[in-house]
Amino acid sequence: MSDVYAVRTNQKLNFARLHIKALVQAQETPQWSQHPRIESYHESVLFFMASGYASLLREIAENYKLDPASIYRFEDLIDQLEKTGQESPEANELANLEADPASWLHKVLKAYQACWDAADHTSQTTAKDASVSEIHVLQINPDHAEDRDVLAEYNDWLQAFRDLLERLRANMQEW
Repeated sequence: MSDVYAVRTNQKLNFARLHIKALVQAQETPQWSQHPRIESYHESVLFFMASGYASLLREIAENYKLDPASIYRFEDLIDQLEKTGQESPEANELANLEADPASWLHKVLKAYQACWDAADHTSQTTAKDASVSEIHVLQINPDHAEDRDVLAEYNDWLQAFRDLLERLRANMQEW
């Protein structure tokens, strides 16, 4: 079995880490382009985390001898598992994380989706389960008051992702 998707997942998480470091530098270095740089790093961190998740789905598919090239979303993985009659504890854990509005994965995916949406104020985005990151990227012109909170959220999410990855990979090696 190739480990190309495992390497790709690791690469995406490393890119997210690098962009978090760049985000810190952008926050600490005042200049005329500071806010656009901060906003671009916010979105790039979300992109790399979402891409890492997509790669993880393919990594799981590869482990179960499915067709990883046709996996783009969690539902694609579930469809292939069902077609082959396989059960996956990894998929079960991901299903729980995706479905739980309080989970880091649900918030990452929702914040990433917010990159495709836009709002000109925050009143629409103050839903109880909305993350600071989601609210920030949804705004066309955020005031940057919550930049430190967004950074803390990204660091927490990245660590939770790494913990999940370690746990899932250990489980997949057992089989």
